[in-house]
Amino acid sequence: MWRSLRLLLVLAAFLSPLPAFAVNPDEVLPDPAMESRARTLSAELRCMVCQNQSIDDSNADLAKDLRLLVRERIKDGDSDEQVLNYIVSRYGEFVLLKPRFSIRTVMLWGAPIVLILAGGISLIVFARRRTGKPTGSRLTADEQAKLDELMRTDRQA
Repeated sequence: MWRSLRLLLVLAAFLSPLPAFAVNPDEVLPDPAMESRARTLSAELRCMVCQNQSIDDSNADLAKDLRLLVRERIKDGDSDEQVLNYIVSRYGEFVLLKPRFSIRTVMLWGAPIVLILAGGISLIVFARRRTGKPTGSRLTADEQAKLDELMRTDRQA
């Protein structure tokens, strides 16, 4: 039993996706500080092919080209903001995994807040409309007479 469990664990380790290996050894910068900056920036940029992965996690050719471009800009002495601005100027805001707050993205950032407020206001309005309204119909004359009789006998007891 332990032998089969070990075999399953080894197979799972080999067959599981390993996004950390997306960066090829020939891409790694010799300076650890610069490489760390490059990895941080690469984690913020979207792979235009995969679209839900960062270029740091993607094995696509375009992602590799972007990783190399980021490293080249860092080697040229650009700051992190300059590197991001350069990539955004070439590929648009969509390349950022977390879009910046600007006039263009106000709706993107504000829509959840507006929807939550609209839902809350709607709940309050509908709840207030329901309270105070009777839920049933009026009693008939016979039913009212029976109710009055029951109330009188209940008070006497």
